[in-house]
Amino acid sequence: MTNVQRRIRGTRREIGESAGSAVSAFDVKLPHAFYDRPTLDVARDLIGKVLVHVRRGVRTSGIIVEVEAYIGESDPACHAAPGPTRRNEPLYGAPGHAYVYLNYGIHSLVNVVTEAAGSPAAVLLRALAPLEGMDIMRRRRAREMKGRRRLSGSSFGDHELCRGPGNLTMAMGITLAENRVDLSGDRLFIEDRRIRTGPVVWGPRIGIRVGVERPWRAYVRDCPAVSKL
Repeated sequence: MTNVQRRIRGTRREIGESAGSAVSAFDVKLPHAFYDRPTLDVARDLIGKVLVHVRRGVRTSGIIVEVEAYIGESDPACHAAPGPTRRNEPLYGAPGHAYVYLNYGIHSLVNVVTEAAGSPAAVLLRALAPLEGMDIMRRRRAREMKGRRRLSGSSFGDHELCRGPGNLTMAMGITLAENRVDLSGDRLFIEDRRIRTGPVVWGPRIGIRVGVERPWRAYVRDCPAVSKL
């Protein structure tokens, strides 16, 4: 069990929920207004929230422990840097929707669109501490895929299942089919379960070649589910 998961159990005891339950009556789905704010504020506030995906009746979820912000056409690392295109159209749309794209032709990466329509910005979800559906996450992560042979599901520790944005979407079953999905629906959404995490720190974004000097990556300090540098 990770430190974040231990904190979850402690928090549940405080509010009177059974420690073994993953969902409670206190869970609140984030409204569109949550995303209709400055992107860095949304990024910070996403830490500790719970990403939920329901696919073919199977529910998986995890605590958001690492994110990165991408803001506007002046940000060289943002997909909006070249201006509006067919691919980046969701960035210019209404806040509170998913922006999912294929990275290097292999991994789907999931972002949440922020700020007002016409102001292209989003937060990339980089890592989760798994909560629900870990068995199915292991099976998904173990599947053979482009450039990788089939793996053993037992080779993944809980904290490794959703560490890194490509692994996160693979484990959660998130694909390009979720691009433009309304995050207030019942398919892909984010909940506030009043979870306390460890201290949140900021640092440079990783896995990119430009805009690396901007400290727009937020993560839970010392959390094993956070991406390795």
